This record gives sequence, structure tokens and C-alpha cells, in this order.
Amino acid sequence: MDKLSFLEVIAAMAVFISLLLATFLLTVKTERKLENRLFAAFLIINAIDISGIFMHLFVDSYNLKTFKISAYLLVMPLFYLYVNAVCYSDFSLKRKHLLHLIPFIVANLILVPRLYLSEGAAKGNFFETMWYSPEMFVYQLIGELQFFFYIVGVFIVLKKYKKIYLENYTNPNTLLYKWLLQLTIIFLFIHVCIIFKNIIRYTAYNDLFIWIHLVAGTSFLLAACWFMLKALNYPELFRRIDSTLQPTKDFAETVEAENKTDETKNVQIEQLKKFMVEKEPFLEPSLTIQELANQVNIPVRELSVLINHHINQHFFDFVNEYRIKKAMILLKDPTKKEYTVLEILYEVGFNSKSSFHTSFKKYTNQTPKEFRNS
Repeated sequence: MDKLSFLEVIAAMAVFISLLLATFLLTVKTERKLENRLFAAFLIINAIDISGIFMHLFVDSYNLKTFKISAYLLVMPLFYLYVNAVCYSDFSLKRKHLLHLIPFIVANLILVPRLYLSEGAAKGNFFETMWYSPEMFVYQLIGELQFFFYIVGVFIVLKKYKKIYLENYTNPNTLLYKWLLQLTIIFLFIHVCIIFKNIIRYTAYNDLFIWIHLVAGTSFLLAACWFMLKALNYPELFRRIDSTLQPTKDFAETVEAENKTDETKNVQIEQLKKFMVEKEPFLEPSLTIQELANQVNIPVRELSVLINHHINQHFFDFVNEYRIKKAMILLKDPTKKEYTVLEILYEVGFNSKSSFHTSFKKYTNQTPKEFRNS
């Protein structure tokens, strides 16, 4: 089997898995319908795009082939909307989101005169040399600018999500952020391959063009398989946040200016620490900063500033430190020696083994098992 035939097989497999996963996302019963539909649409558009590798075996329509090429301009808007839908519990599609269609519409309008409206030999001649036409140079420019804009937008959303999460929540852990970041980096790698492929298109290195095409197609196939495995192995992966929440730095100055003396802040900090030791609210796995604020009778914004600015810890680390201290006591307790590490991590408020091990090693420089045996 030559490289071109192998590429067609890889592309066909990628399209099949993508469509299979899209079908699953569209039919599975879940409360998270919007993000499932967005990611299904994302997978379907990618499948349409990669099908161009073997489309010539089934389709002769120049219009359909060109529409397939322009459909790639829907990929990043769908991914950006998907990331927002996954991160924010109150995200919904609005009319303003139709603006994301502008690059796709512009690209198709550019092709109307010399492709969509032309007939016969003129259309065939244009399609044969299409990648050397001014229209396709403009299309590629639009595509690269669009990708840069959205990839930066995705990283900004993820950065804000991580900051708000660490300042307001404890469990489950930051699996969602890590997973979306990994997914974004994978798509960034695939796009870099596409950039090189488009550059080499205009050279005589045809074999290299096919090899890079093969790498991009294989990467997409592996990414689709990886996403399916993630969805099956981590059904608890998603914990969304309210988009109205703000990072502490955005309101810290306002809170600080509300006539709170250093003595008052120190009293509040002592009150908070005493409450954490005596009442042990951290034993609640899903504890949020709002719930803790209600329990200690401190306004949530003041509590956020106290923890993040004066104690100099994220709420996530602040609560988990008390959990780790409690776990250390239990691990050394002779009456608890029959307890497994898994039982202890659940008892102190963790609900993730990986999160417990990461936090424990961060605080003690030892694994729980090493600490117990030391």
C-alpha cells in the first residue's frame, strides 16, 4: 500500500470514529446537552474537512468539494463555544454568537464569481489551479487569523476558569482544566502540521506534503480515540462554574477600601482558622467558598480577599491543607492502621485519589504510603 492509499485509510478511520462519537454525544441522555451538541458539531465539521482526502473516490461536485474546504472555518468557533459551554454552567447560545459565522460566509462569498457561478470548463480550470488563485490566498489568510484569534481566546477562557475555580471550589479537582488544556494543545499541534502542509503545497516536495498530511490525519484520529477514552474513564470530569464569578483581584481593592482595619482582618483570620480546626467544614467534599462564608458569617468577597490576599493561598489549597493535616493524623493513628489510604482520603473530604496524592506530596514531600511507613 502506497503512502496516498494509507493516508486515505487513516482519513476514513478518523471520519468513522468522529461520526460515531458525534452520534453518541447527540443521543446520550445527559443534562449537558449544549456542550455535547457543540462538540458533536465540531467533530462532524472536522470529519467533513478530513474527508476531502478520499472524497474524490465518491464525489465529483466542485461546489461540494469547495464547500468542504470552507467548512474548516467553522471548526475553531465551535471549539471556542464548546470550551465556554463546558466551563460555565450558565452559558447559552445567543444571537450574538452568529457573528462567529462571518469568516465562513466571507470565504464563500469570495468564491462565488469564479467558482459557484461559473460553469463547465471554466469551473474545472479554476478548481484545478484553485490553490494558486488570489481567492484561496485570501481564504488561507482568513483561516490563519481566525485560528490565532480563537486559540488565544480559548487560552484566556481556560486561564480565567482555573483562577476562579481555585478561588471558589475544592472538589472535584482541576481535571477539567488539564483536559481542556491538553485538548487545545493537541489541536494546536495539528494546526501547525496543517500550516507546514499548506506551505509545502507550493513546493516540489510532494512526498513531504503527503507525509505531513498523514501526520495531521493520524493525530486527529488519535485525538478522537483519546477523547472517547477520557469520556468513558472520567464521567465525573466536568464541574462548571458560574460566569458571573470574578477573580479576587478584580474586587480586592474595593473590599480593602471598606474601612477594614488590619486588626479586624487579623481577628477574622483567627476566627476562620479556629472554625476550620474545631468544626472541620473541609470534610464536606463539595465545599465552596460561598458555603464556608455562610458558615463563618463573613461576606463571601471579604472571605475571598482574606484567603487569597492575606493568607496568600487559593481557596482550593487553603481547604486541602486542612484535609492533608487531618489525613496525616489518621495515617499515624494506631487505631486507624487497618484503614486503607483510599478510605482515609474519602474520610478527610477528598473524592479523587489523584488529587489527594498530588496535594499530599505538595504539602509533605512524601506519598501517603511513604508518610505512613516513615
